[in-house]
Amino acid sequence: MRSKHLTAAVALVIAGGLALSACGGRDDSTSGVDSSSTATSSANTGQQSDFNDTDVTFATDMIPHHRQAVEMAKLAETRAQSSEVKDLATQIMGAQDPEIQTMSGWLTSWGKPVPGEMSGMDMSGSMPGMMSTDDMDNLMNATGAEFDQVFLTLMVGHHRGAIEMAKTEQRDGMYAGAVALAEQIETAQTDEIATMEGLLG
Repeated sequence: MRSKHLTAAVALVIAGGLALSACGGRDDSTSGVDSSSTATSSANTGQQSDFNDTDVTFATDMIPHHRQAVEMAKLAETRAQSSEVKDLATQIMGAQDPEIQTMSGWLTSWGKPVPGEMSGMDMSGSMPGMMSTDDMDNLMNATGAEFDQVFLTLMVGHHRGAIEMAKTEQRDGMYAGAVALAEQIETAQTDEIATMEGLLG
């Protein structure tokens, strides 16, 4: 009989311990949710402050710079004579269109304005490598071998300007994604310059 009472007492103690443990789990869980919310809030605040003016300038300027390169590359589809020039133009569009979208997304997330379309405007003095309206007119009026020559010459200068901007971002930028994109732009466009200079002879 004492054995039965002892067994029942032990069972009662174990059950009580499990109940306390369950309560403790609920308390921990509630506490965890609060901590998680605080951490998430802190992380969001950190993300918002994890960029600087150099990052904003890089994205704001590189978007129209890329748009002009894409505009130039599109002309090659119908005007270029060389298949190598056409392939290069396709490569430029394939790389720079997604980069425009990426940088536009950054500016939106940072609460900064995304540059509007400025096709037809002379922005040659606004940032390195940008073509003047005369440059763009000359390119649009050229066809065949002449187009190839003008396109390659202008695009080399355009790429050099982009590389200059990318180097500034790598040196002074804070946002990791922007710095990484700047490195990517420098590498890719340095390679494309080598290709274009080879085609120019």
